[in-house]
Amino acid sequence: MQETPIAGNGLLSRRLYLRLAAAGAGSAVLLPAIANEPWERGSGQPPSGYGEPSRFARLTRERVGGHPFGPAAGSSSTPLQHLNGVLTPNSLHFERHHSGIPDIDPVRHRLTVHGRVRRPLRFSHESLLRYPLTSRVMFLECSGNSYQNTGAEAPDLTAGQLSGLLSCAEWTGVPLSLLLEEAGMLADAASGWLVAVGADASGNNRSLPLPIALGDAMVALYQNGEPLRPAQGYPMRLFVPGCEGNVSIKWLKALEVRDQPAHTREETSKYTDLLPDGSARQFTLRMEVKSIITSPSGRMRLPERGVYEISGLAWSGSGAIRRVEVSADGGRSWTDADLQTEAAALRPVRFRIPWRYAGAPALLMSRATDDTGAVQPSRDAALAGQSVQTFYHYNGIQSWRVDEQGRVSNAFA
Repeated sequence: MQETPIAGNGLLSRRLYLRLAAAGAGSAVLLPAIANEPWERGSGQPPSGYGEPSRFARLTRERVGGHPFGPAAGSSSTPLQHLNGVLTPNSLHFERHHSGIPDIDPVRHRLTVHGRVRRPLRFSHESLLRYPLTSRVMFLECSGNSYQNTGAEAPDLTAGQLSGLLSCAEWTGVPLSLLLEEAGMLADAASGWLVAVGADASGNNRSLPLPIALGDAMVALYQNGEPLRPAQGYPMRLFVPGCEGNVSIKWLKALEVRDQPAHTREETSKYTDLLPDGSARQFTLRMEVKSIITSPSGRMRLPERGVYEISGLAWSGSGAIRRVEVSADGGRSWTDADLQTEAAALRPVRFRIPWRYAGAPALLMSRATDDTGAVQPSRDAALAGQSVQTFYHYNGIQSWRVDEQGRVSNAFA
């Protein structure tokens, strides 16, 4: 069978990949059937009250560094390299906390809508459940995701440790526009701002332009079909699709309509983009077009030469992913990958393309394009015009180096 790479760099067409698998060119080996394994003798476990993964497939989040104020103010990332598809299990959704996870009684918790409205309102968790709900599959990304790649040296980390402050879920909640409409937002307030406040001990709060709030934002109550986990804001959180995660205030307790931003601690001392002249940009809320190869990726090892599937995720805060290209030669040539999940606004896609590893060094990269025409930049282009101390909103192309022994590591191309 002729096995001609379609890009001259080992990348193959999916049709050829399927033909190779059908011809037995993969790693599967036919062996005689083995009978009477222990799990085939006798009954298994009875149904459980709340399901758990197999003891052979348990995964954990990965800690992202330390924090000067202690572990309660830290974060942990999704192990992207061990997952597939686009949805993140609730137990593996990344976490970011400013003062730990509060234990909130939903019966006592209230959400207040006030400020430039005719009728200040207060909602209980139970009352919100009576409103029309909407469900959408969308990603959430911390603005500091991938910040380790903004330094001088390429850290030898996994895909999850580098870019796992990204997760995707089906979020269900009340459209924020319904609550603001019921409160009677003043006519001239529509071009103003909304300040959201959380009920954790840090009093975390952020300002949000009302045109964004009146779009797809919601007060989320469910994640992947079950009530929010405490780490994700139970009993209610603000969810602002496509914007940096810190805007989606957890444990939401107040929404104030204002004519200007509040310039809170979180949007002045942090979550700004420092420029070379010492000034800073504020409210760069939208997350940029981005992708990452999750397999093969950092700290993995290809055990032998042969055909492997390159797979990863691509997403954009401005629309839907239209195209993902993959390179196996450090960007000298590019080939379109297959998008194997539905492309929709603010929803990640899973991309795949087969690749023949011949034992020679290779540099794997992916490059995403969204339906606004925005293209994921190179690392140099992503860092251009920024202060060397800036690490928010980094979306440069991720490169993985594969050496002659099949070891995969992070690399700056």
